[in-house]
Parts: sequence; structure tokens; C-alpha cells
Amino acid sequence: MAAGVTRKISAASARSHTRKAKSSSSSALPKGIFKKVLVVFFSGVLAWAYQATRPPPPKICGSPDGPPVTSPRIKLRDGRHLSYLEYGVPKETAKYKIIYVHGFDNCKHHNLFATAASPALIEDLKVYTVSFDRPGYGESDPDPNRTPKSLALDIEELADQLGLGSKFYVVGMSMGGELVWSCLKYIPHRLAGVGLIAPVVNHWWPSFPSNISNEVYSEMFKQDQWCLRVAHHLPWLTHWWNTQKWFPSSSVASQSLAMFSPPDMEVLSKFNGQTEAQKTQPRQQGEYESLHRDLAIAFGKWEFDPMELENPFPNNEGSVHVWQGDDDRFTPVKLQRYIAQRLPWIKYHELTNAGHLFAFADGMADTILKTLLGV
Repeated sequence: MAAGVTRKISAASARSHTRKAKSSSSSALPKGIFKKVLVVFFSGVLAWAYQATRPPPPKICGSPDGPPVTSPRIKLRDGRHLSYLEYGVPKETAKYKIIYVHGFDNCKHHNLFATAASPALIEDLKVYTVSFDRPGYGESDPDPNRTPKSLALDIEELADQLGLGSKFYVVGMSMGGELVWSCLKYIPHRLAGVGLIAPVVNHWWPSFPSNISNEVYSEMFKQDQWCLRVAHHLPWLTHWWNTQKWFPSSSVASQSLAMFSPPDMEVLSKFNGQTEAQKTQPRQQGEYESLHRDLAIAFGKWEFDPMELENPFPNNEGSVHVWQGDDDRFTPVKLQRYIAQRLPWIKYHELTNAGHLFAFADGMADTILKTLLGV
């Protein structure tokens, strides 16, 4: 019987083989654990990021956990409620009927004609005005599908349910003024006249020359530049950006006085202060559905370009007015001048040494009202 062959292995070779075996077996466990740790870590980061960018649910007015309903409301086509306040002479005897659109971080209680116009003038001209809470503000239900067009349709439905007739005036201030462009686009046949008071401008409207838009944009505070970039390019991050503590958020949302020009500060010095409703109601349903969605809508991608609109009053049966201060740091005058040049049918009123709040200066609300109504 043949004997087996015995191979001689050196001690050095045996030690080398043993080390390799030990090395491979000992490194397998840490690699597996490391991968698991990475998966857990990134899962945690993603979960945190999702929760951080997810806004809290709104506190709907009239719900068990929400603020009470204190003003009249109408029920809209999609089931939402729109809250409103009427002022002036009764609509049944009014000669002029005006729907007022409030600005950013305001509500229906911020009606220029109810707070700054002369009651005697309102009575003499027989003016009726109604202001309403835009969706998510005050006591109006949020609208998760809100667009510039939907706001125009809300305004039209408000007019119909209140029985304002086939035509009415629409006036908006600041961001409310910006959104009035949608009325000129979608319901021009219902308008008797339009007023835009220091209207905010979306820097991304396609017709703006890049040199003008970039120049104006670069003059803004850095924090506001970033806020608007986020609102335009990453609207789903708007809430997170304006509530995080790492970087400065919107100076307007934080109610900083740094944005106000000297003429504005002079106007503010004469204010008697806001009412309790003006202070508390704008954000009472939550900042996301009021402020943050407002930013995303106003500075988002619009479905139309206002500078391509046609004259809604070709036979001079009405008129469109834009009022702008030359020292407005919220809405730079250069953009407003360009819009007035592109749309020559607009009656453009530029005020010298005037800021964003010029409409509240003594007698200015009366002047705006009489000019709009042609009296």
C-alpha cells in the first residue's frame, strides 16, 4: 500500500497564513457594524430633516383646538370659509363698492379705508368697503391648493355671495396689491376699477430684464435675498427656513424695523398702536398657512406674467392705478417704474420722499380714494 506524501511547510509561511486568516476574520465584523451604523445614522438624519421641514398642522378657526369665529364668513365653492368685515355705508345704498385685499402679516382688520380714510368722505361719497382674511390668515380657512388664480376666484365669489353686483372695485396694499394682478388676469369683466398701493413685485416674473431685477435684488438685505430664493426655488423649505435658528430669516416676517425708511418711521411715530385683533389674528392659525405659504405664492412661479396683461378698460369705463413711494425699501421703485413703462394704460403715481407706509400719512387715504373713484 502506497504511503501518503507529506508536504513540509516552513514556520514563517505558517505564521503568515495564520495572520492573514486572523486579519480577514477580525475585519469582517467591524465593516458590517460600520455599514449598519451608517444606515441608522442617515435614516435618523432623513427622519429629522423630514420632521424639521414639515410644518405643524394649522389651528383651524372654529375647531376644538382652534381660535373662535368672531366675524361673519361665507362658504366657498370648495367648502372653505372666508371671513370678512364690512365698513362704510350699507351696500344697498352705496354708490361705490370696494373689496380691499390686505398685505403680508395683516388681516381683514387692516383695511386702509376703514382706519385712515375720513368717515365724512366715506359717507359723502357713499362708499362701501369689505375686507376679508386671505386664506390661512385671521379666520379664513387655509387653502393648501392656493394660487394667484384661486384668490381672484375667492374675491369674485365673495362679491357674488354679498350681492355686490356685476362690477366692483378691488384695492390691494403691499403683498395684497401684488396679488390683485390676478384679478386683472382672471376676472377683468367684474372690475369697475383697480388700485395697487405699494404693491410687492415678484423678481422672477419673466418680463423683467435681468439687469434691473438683479440690481434691485442685490440691494436687499442678504437674509431677505436668501428667504426669497428659498420661497421661489424650494417652497417646501419655506417654513423651515423662517423658523430655523442657524441663519437669519426674513426681516419682514420677524417684524424688524430695519426695512423701514425714514419717511416710514415718521408715519409709524404717529400711529396710535394696533388693536388687539390686528396684533393677534393674522398668525393665529399658524405661521405656515399665513406667512410662509404667502411668501411661496407671491414669489413662486406664477402661471402668468402680469406685464403681458391687456388693458381691462379699453373704452375708459374704468382705470387701474398704481401708487408707489420713491423711498420704499420693501418694493423698490425701479421695478414699479418698469412695470408702468411696459403697461402704459396704468395710471402711475410716484410720491417723492415717501416709503412703504405712505398711504397712512395724513390725508393720503382720502386722496387715493378720490383718485380711484374719479371724484
